[in-house]
Amino acid sequence: MTNTKLLYSDPLAAAIVAANEIADRSKIPAHDIALVMGSGWVSAVDAFGAAEFESNAEELTGFLPPMVEGHSGKVGSYVIEGNGKKIRALVFLGRTHLYEGKGVEPVVHSVRTAVMAGCKVVVLTNACGAINKTYKVGQAVLIRDHISLTAVSPLSGATFVDLTDLYSKRLREILKKEDASLQEGVYVHWRGPTYETPAEILMMRTMGADLVGMSTVPEAIAAHALGAQVLGISLVTNAAAGVTGQKLHHEEVIAAGRAAADRMGALLNGVIPKLL
Repeated sequence: MTNTKLLYSDPLAAAIVAANEIADRSKIPAHDIALVMGSGWVSAVDAFGAAEFESNAEELTGFLPPMVEGHSGKVGSYVIEGNGKKIRALVFLGRTHLYEGKGVEPVVHSVRTAVMAGCKVVVLTNACGAINKTYKVGQAVLIRDHISLTAVSPLSGATFVDLTDLYSKRLREILKKEDASLQEGVYVHWRGPTYETPAEILMMRTMGADLVGMSTVPEAIAAHALGAQVLGISLVTNAAAGVTGQKLHHEEVIAAGRAAADRMGALLNGVIPKLL
């Protein structure tokens, strides 16, 4: 059975196999926290120091090679020390998106693997467009809640999971104590790969949305359903369609993400030991 067949036929079994492969290859039996780094966030992990283990994701069961600029496709294990703790962090430098057309299972495979590897907290980062007109490019916003406009869930069958505290209030409060300037917002999941039209952004703003992007929500649901606490952080890389009248470009998203990545990496490095 190929890696892909196992992923689609038994997603949790594929996650267990991948987690065991990480443990065997890294010689690290378990990890404490996972981070999925979105577009432009890759350099943020420089704040964590050198990886004790690193692999191309596609070498592990169920993972696909990266298809999007700004996603390196690496999986790394880092040690983060502080607050009298030594934390093992499993970091995914990139993700698979729904718009790639592979279905939802590859999209959430990383977080399922992380939970099977022992992670109790999952940090999901992304690049996004600002619907809220007070947000500035380069600003990090904590996800308080989401609106899914994809009608896609990683769960199936009679799997009824409460999402009231999907994005952990406890984790958000810890970050805001570390950086009082952080704001919270509601994130809209848009399938893509087309950006939204100005009329669609108006609809989202009317619905109460602050941010829009093409990731994070399926991963958050999958991680939460397996018992992990979820922290979502969006990095504003552009104003959403119609806000400024300017056209949207993926290159702009990547550049803005890189410009703020070092600052966010330092923040995460300092706060991670307090999350557990």
